[in-house]
Amino acid sequence: MAVELRVPTLGESVSEATVATWFKKPGDTVAVDEMLCELETDKVTVEVPSPVAGKLAEIIAAEGETVTPNALLAQIMEVGNAGPEEMLPKAETGTKPQEGQKNMSGKSVDVMVPTLGESVTEATVATWFKKVGDTVAQDEMLCELETDKVSVEVPSPVAGVLAEILAPEGETVDAVAKLAVITEGAVGAAPAKADAPKAAAPAAAPAKSGADVEDAPSAKKAMAEAGLSRDAVTGTGRDGRVMKEDVARAAAAPVASAAPAPAAAPRAPSSAQDAAREERVKMTRLRATIARRLKDAQNTAAMLTTYNEVDMSGVMNLRNTYKDQFEKKHKVKLGFMSFFVKACVHALKEVPEVNAEIDGGDVVYKHFVHMGVAVGTPNGLVVPVVRDADQKSFAQIEKEIAELGAKGRDGKLTMAEMQGGTFTISNGGVYGSLMSSPILNPPQSGILGMHKIQDRPVVVDGQIVIRPMMYLALSYDHRIVDGKGAVTFLVRIKEALEDPRRLLMDL
Repeated sequence: MAVELRVPTLGESVSEATVATWFKKPGDTVAVDEMLCELETDKVTVEVPSPVAGKLAEIIAAEGETVTPNALLAQIMEVGNAGPEEMLPKAETGTKPQEGQKNMSGKSVDVMVPTLGESVTEATVATWFKKVGDTVAQDEMLCELETDKVSVEVPSPVAGVLAEILAPEGETVDAVAKLAVITEGAVGAAPAKADAPKAAAPAAAPAKSGADVEDAPSAKKAMAEAGLSRDAVTGTGRDGRVMKEDVARAAAAPVASAAPAPAAAPRAPSSAQDAAREERVKMTRLRATIARRLKDAQNTAAMLTTYNEVDMSGVMNLRNTYKDQFEKKHKVKLGFMSFFVKACVHALKEVPEVNAEIDGGDVVYKHFVHMGVAVGTPNGLVVPVVRDADQKSFAQIEKEIAELGAKGRDGKLTMAEMQGGTFTISNGGVYGSLMSSPILNPPQSGILGMHKIQDRPVVVDGQIVIRPMMYLALSYDHRIVDGKGAVTFLVRIKEALEDPRRLLMDL
């Protein structure tokens, strides 16, 4: 029986692809899931596996041809339906269970990428907790995905056996990609022996040299149009094959800099002894995004920081007086953050440009306050948002900050909980920081840095006294916030914290 090989789903916004390379030719024997060809889209390279074992009967879409989703690529004569002379040995048919697995039967259920968030289009497969052939329970965690902002765990939709992993660790997948296939109701066998030799057939093939690799047809055309030589382009495809996006990167490099720096190569240790004591770990997607956004903030905004200090005696005395009653009534501890949120809301009303953002040639003023509260997690800094903080009480703010902080540390924050902030507070004091200059969280125009409370001698009414003092730092975008506004903002926070009664009187 002839089985059709069609173009797989390419992604929501991808409407066509180019057939880059065929790894098989008509008449070749193919096994289940063996890679037959490689497609190239504007964004990614897609490998197309064989859905059955048999022989490649006909190639419909040749190399260099442009195809659309679900278009016919080839015809495969499935083993067992192509006549006795075309039957494959059992070891190649894909019908014999692999070692460590039982013959699985039942309905195949796809494991898809879960909803990532409105503005998130892709994720990286960070870790698989299961391997092919393992038995899985319904809702048991199969893998973990890493997006620009959060980690997402993917549970099993059914109970059964993990039949196939389509997206291995380290692979970038789009928001509608298929991650794996589960055979519902099947039971896996005992794990294979630890010393069982791995299949070595693929490794037996010698590594291809750059001269032997056939570049993608669309890449050849792009190199000719751009006037680039093959040596000027670094290939990222299979075996170093040059893809269309490689040519685009190479063509854009001279525009970015008149004298572009060479490709960053791994730094060589100063000695073999040092090399033995180093550990190289790939930067996580979250950390890479943090690095990029912080650098973008420095490159884009005219960032400036102004400082002041606040006597925390008033807040500390008020807190000590009412903390037990507060906790008894509201079932949450009275911390310092609610005072700072309230003080910032008070100051933002007087200096609204700190709560605004630049959008092209416009300034967008926000008549609400979505307060971002920076939270340190094992994977990096995240900024969950207390929405409509200007309309919430001390108790509501404390409860929400506690809940968001716990979610952040557990990696359970959703995209919605980290979007839309208009101003941010960062508390470096919890780590012992005495003074720092926080970096803006784009597109926001201001961020307040809190620091360690430390007893220091200060002059009060002509007398030297010891008071619990905290340095405050306001970093702001000087394109929209003038120095007068920034200083006024910080002074209003200082006044509100040194005399918390001003918050009640709206003074």
